[in-house]
Amino acid sequence: MIKAYAAQAPGEALQPFEYDPGALAEQDVEIQVEYCGLCHSDLSMLNNDWGITQYPFVPGHEVVGTVAAIGDRVTTLKVGQRVGLGWFARSCMTCEWCMSGQHNLCLTAEGTIVGRHGGFADKVRAHQSWVIPVPEALNPESTGPLFCGGLTVFNPIVQFDIKPTDRVGVIGIGGLGHMALGFLKAWGCDVTAFSTSADKEAEAGQLGASHFVNSRDPEALKAVANSFDLILSTVNADLDWDTYIATLRPKGRLHFVGVVPNPIPAQVFPMILGQKSISGSPLGSPATTNTMLEFAARQGIQPITETFSFADVNSALDRLHSGKARYRVVLKH
Repeated sequence: MIKAYAAQAPGEALQPFEYDPGALAEQDVEIQVEYCGLCHSDLSMLNNDWGITQYPFVPGHEVVGTVAAIGDRVTTLKVGQRVGLGWFARSCMTCEWCMSGQHNLCLTAEGTIVGRHGGFADKVRAHQSWVIPVPEALNPESTGPLFCGGLTVFNPIVQFDIKPTDRVGVIGIGGLGHMALGFLKAWGCDVTAFSTSADKEAEAGQLGASHFVNSRDPEALKAVANSFDLILSTVNADLDWDTYIATLRPKGRLHFVGVVPNPIPAQVFPMILGQKSISGSPLGSPATTNTMLEFAARQGIQPITETFSFADVNSALDRLHSGKARYRVVLKH
């Protein structure tokens, strides 16, 4: 039996829950959970905001632990090895996307917490392809958030061939944004942080930003017109997107990794004139995850975390929901 924490209905508190996972599939890995990050997506799923949650619901998709058992055909991992697991737990391995190394675009990929039980538990299972070794140089207690939030902001750097000479803006200094600043600084980019909180300027500099723009100040936004090759939006809020598009250089890109509540209105003519783009992306492939972890280990990049015990999981959820977490919440056994 696997011991977990589950909600029985939308928005309910998590309670102890046990389930029998059955026999271990031949290519699956069972992870003994040591730590699990708490992501805003867990809250969205808990509340069934996306209409896809099944109850009882066990959150948790930023897992770090050790391999407890492996299926008969697992060839890539060994029992006792420290590993991590993110949003995806399985993909078909045969479609054009999986076969081209873009498993995160597989149309039948399974989310770790979608239709299955996640990592708020003593154990969790996934296909070997999505269970990724954790470099020894990384602190396992704060590495979990890299497997979702970190990968979400790292993937666009790889997908769009961002260069060290590029000028990049990051909207929002939060759970995603603080990791984006660190990655982009280490990548060599000239990094600007956009925030509605003017008092975050010093902190943004410590996190990796060379410049700071108070996004509540229209004049400050006008002053950076025609400045950026990429703007990465990490916020879950509706903003004046035309103003941000105006800050892009020709061929610049406004890229979304935060889920904004409403459709994005934008004037097409400035985009045509400057050959600009609006885009979005979901996490990253297993190969990109490996690259991100190796880069983080080499550069000493770790998320800034607050730690709660699994027994205090509901307090941890409240902390995240309050918006006061700095910057990611992690549960530990």
